[in-house]
Amino acid sequence: MTEITAATVKALREKTGQGMMECKKALQETDGDMEAAADLLRKKGLTVAEKKAGRQTSEGLVGIKASDDGNSAAMVEIQCETDFCARNEVFSEMVAKVAGMAAAAPEGQIEPTNEINQAVQDALAKIGENMKYVRGVKIAAPKIGTYLHHNKKVGVVVAVEGDISEEALSDLCMHIAFADPMGITTDDIPSDIVEKEKAFALEEASASGKPPEIAEKIVAGKMAKFLAGKALLEQPFVRDDKKKVKQVLGDAKVTAFARYAIGQ
Repeated sequence: MTEITAATVKALREKTGQGMMECKKALQETDGDMEAAADLLRKKGLTVAEKKAGRQTSEGLVGIKASDDGNSAAMVEIQCETDFCARNEVFSEMVAKVAGMAAAAPEGQIEPTNEINQAVQDALAKIGENMKYVRGVKIAAPKIGTYLHHNKKVGVVVAVEGDISEEALSDLCMHIAFADPMGITTDDIPSDIVEKEKAFALEEASASGKPPEIAEKIVAGKMAKFLAGKALLEQPFVRDDKKKVKQVLGDAKVTAFARYAIGQ
């Protein structure tokens, strides 16, 4: 039987991130074959992942990777079980790595590739918590703005055409992070949400005993307020609530945006 040296165990530990005892046992089971031992640990990691798959993931991090030319950026959300895991260096490095993978993908929604799944799996094997890739997106435009909150729980990517200062672009990203718009204009608000809100407003107005014509005006007013509060361009700007976002933008045009918040 091949002698399992401390140096061999250490090399496998550095290669896989697993504990010393797990690495030594894997090497003993594979008669010192480094690659076979690494594969064995990976298979065991998959088994562990399957056992943990049912555990709730309500924590995690958002990762953003912008291109060097500033014409595109990718954002991903990866969840885990606890904030302790989210603050783990292995987890944060994995999120940054996955964001980089998303940045190399074509524009649009980023589905989990084998490479992304493997990166998450490797982190799970090292930390031992359930974790999962939730979503990702890549946006491209002549001008791209990004915002990542200090705790990395909220992130924003916005695409703009036209002349806009770096300061205004930064403020726009921050506005989206805190105001959480559903669309760029009122037409972009999902119809099912609009209809649900309208039905609620109509029920409330009817219950008040107002005449039908008055009730209709009340509903119209409430819907106008609701839509303005959910459409980015109509929202009061966070830096100056006397102005709407569209007034701050001037001739610049927002063509797309994405906002991720852990668990939302």
